[in-house]
Amino acid sequence: MAKAGCLNGCRRPAGEGAGEPAARKRRKADGGGRGPEEKSPRLSAALFGEDCEISHDQLYELLKYAALGKRHNAAQPSWCRISHQSHLAGVVVIVLHEMSQLHFYKFYLQFKHLRRVFRHRFILTPSTNFFTSLYGEGANLKPQNTAQDLTSTGSECIPKNSDLQCDPIIRKYGIKPQGLTSYILTLEEQRKNDYPIKGSPGCKGYIYTECDQQRTDSSPLFGLDCEMCLTAKGNEVTRVSLVDAQGQCLLDELVKPESRVMNYLTRFSGVTKKMLLPVKTRLSDIQTRLKEMLPHDAVLVGHSLNADLQALEMIHPSVIDTSLLFARNEGRRFKLKFLAKAVLGKEIQCEQKLGHDPAEDARAALELAQFFIEQGPAKVAELNLEMLLTTEKPAEDSQNKAALQPQGCRVQKQLNEPPHLSKPCFLDCLQVTGQKPVLLGRQGLDSSDLCQSNLSTSNKQILQRALEDVPLSTFSIIQFSLGPEYIASHLLALCEQVRSKLADMLTVYAGPFEEGFCLHSVKKEFGRCGPIQSLAVVTETYKPYVCIQYEVLEAAQLAVESLNGAEVAGSCIKVQRPVTAAMLDCDDLIKELELDVENEGVIYVAGLKKSLTERDLQEEFSQLKDLETLFLPKDLQSGKHRNCCFLKFQESQSAADALEVINGWTVKGRKLRSRNALASGHLWRWIWQMNHSNGKQGGHILYEKMEQLSDSEQDLRKKVKKLDHHIKKLYRSLQNNTLCVVLFPGVNRTVSQRTGSPGEVS
Repeated sequence: MAKAGCLNGCRRPAGEGAGEPAARKRRKADGGGRGPEEKSPRLSAALFGEDCEISHDQLYELLKYAALGKRHNAAQPSWCRISHQSHLAGVVVIVLHEMSQLHFYKFYLQFKHLRRVFRHRFILTPSTNFFTSLYGEGANLKPQNTAQDLTSTGSECIPKNSDLQCDPIIRKYGIKPQGLTSYILTLEEQRKNDYPIKGSPGCKGYIYTECDQQRTDSSPLFGLDCEMCLTAKGNEVTRVSLVDAQGQCLLDELVKPESRVMNYLTRFSGVTKKMLLPVKTRLSDIQTRLKEMLPHDAVLVGHSLNADLQALEMIHPSVIDTSLLFARNEGRRFKLKFLAKAVLGKEIQCEQKLGHDPAEDARAALELAQFFIEQGPAKVAELNLEMLLTTEKPAEDSQNKAALQPQGCRVQKQLNEPPHLSKPCFLDCLQVTGQKPVLLGRQGLDSSDLCQSNLSTSNKQILQRALEDVPLSTFSIIQFSLGPEYIASHLLALCEQVRSKLADMLTVYAGPFEEGFCLHSVKKEFGRCGPIQSLAVVTETYKPYVCIQYEVLEAAQLAVESLNGAEVAGSCIKVQRPVTAAMLDCDDLIKELELDVENEGVIYVAGLKKSLTERDLQEEFSQLKDLETLFLPKDLQSGKHRNCCFLKFQESQSAADALEVINGWTVKGRKLRSRNALASGHLWRWIWQMNHSNGKQGGHILYEKMEQLSDSEQDLRKKVKKLDHHIKKLYRSLQNNTLCVVLFPGVNRTVSQRTGSPGEVS
């Protein structure tokens, strides 16, 4: 069942910053708004778009550092940052027992306090032992230093042979090692991944390398990487590096762009205006040199090499793309920095350096391809990169030396003596310093003597104890519950209710149209509002109507707002959502989603051409003031982006100004439409998966459960509202500068259908 979490940041004084409500809310959530001399603690987390999923290990990092600081070797979390941790008054974790994202969005309107105060939201990956994953293994647990324990623990990192068959790398390439020609992208793969192709209309004027000799498994490999800047023309090359199969750098050249530079992108490229002033080399010079240097059977290797070749305006027939070679599910890709560290044991793109080193990146991509070819798909799959990505933590000083050893060499050692992966309990560290953590709830949270663990019979009793004990403790876990009578029996029906309502909110009806109207014109006009999942003609009415189901909430709302009363396909039409009992509060829900703190300063933009890349959009929107992040949603199955994006701004006013500018803006011949975001964060991903999960199941049994749920739903809403009130009361009782986290850990039992989130357990 789907897991979710909310981070508040640091609890601030209620009266602080009285004035503009939106500004006050931001300071309270993020811990800002105080004078620099007070050094108020602050939580910074980039949880936006697809970067909203974290592992239990990452949550453990946050809680451990928040509780201990730099004592006991606690390090800053790898995915967020706590400033001035020593000024934190305490850490409070509120656990909503056996509740998930499903419950949060089903009772979204009832969670009034939770959604308005807690700014950061994330999806939590599954865990077999929820509370141990939060604070580590307690002293009362069986010691894990025997050979048997080491084997059972380490085996979690090394997939079994049966699991290998499901690995995307094995599914794509098979088990046996193959020659390099098996990993060269086919023409269709190049076309799908936006590579410049000979004869393609978009590649007019591009230089062909003329490397047409047939490739063999002994053909030479060359690593290529470029750095770009933003000019009036678009992305232009400023530095090019080429390395041979031995890692020798054959070319490392600065290039002067043809057009006026608007942004040197120094943070990424490392290139400055001063560096380019004396440079006389132009793109045409680099194209000529590359043509002369590459043998006729050369194979180019790079990470997302399509972007480099597009910037170079060159076409090469044989390429190995390491971002596609190390395959992942759902079209996702590993970053080069992660692969270099996990597979090769190399640190690249270090923060201490100014920008990336293209020679270093080209060499890393080349060595990754060589490792893959030499070791074969099975060895690469055994690295279990997906698990390494979710459990990766900053290495301790004592492990730095071991981390430099190539991962491929370490795997064989792991097969005989797997590493010990248990996380030490940081609660006992607090105990040593005389600070007793508090654990309160209906269920037994811990059987050790480390904590003041108390079992209560009702949420009201838990709240009363929490109001007394939590202010006196530096670390507390408070567990509330709706009660088992509202969880187990109605879970399937609840899931079906949410899916049904989401489908209705994503659907609009348009019409009436004249007989023989052009359906293509309707699809084109409504497609400008966002990605369409399905479109069907309704003929049961006197005149035909069209039913359009979108993939994102913003698209459906935009269609209702902009096309109702418009002339489409020769008819003046009405656009409306389905009218059902469940949809009567749709307008209220839309309004509250707009006001959600997660959507503050975020706008939705539709009507984009699918050929546009993220870099194209960054260039197009670079002139907008205070633009912080651009999120380009992708289909989680095909990996292709949809015809919409989300823009996040540093200030709400900047987002409002951008809305006025973008509406009616034309990009590559397409007129854009935009509005305030409704589901820009982890709700977007959750909606997509709910919308693509299995349909209704269980016929008669499901109908009976729906009837039972309907009978008790009013009572359930009241209980959720009361639960939200308990959280509000507890939150307001906290000391200033307290980090507060709310977790929906999910239902730990088998469910016959998916809830649509990657955070699912059975």
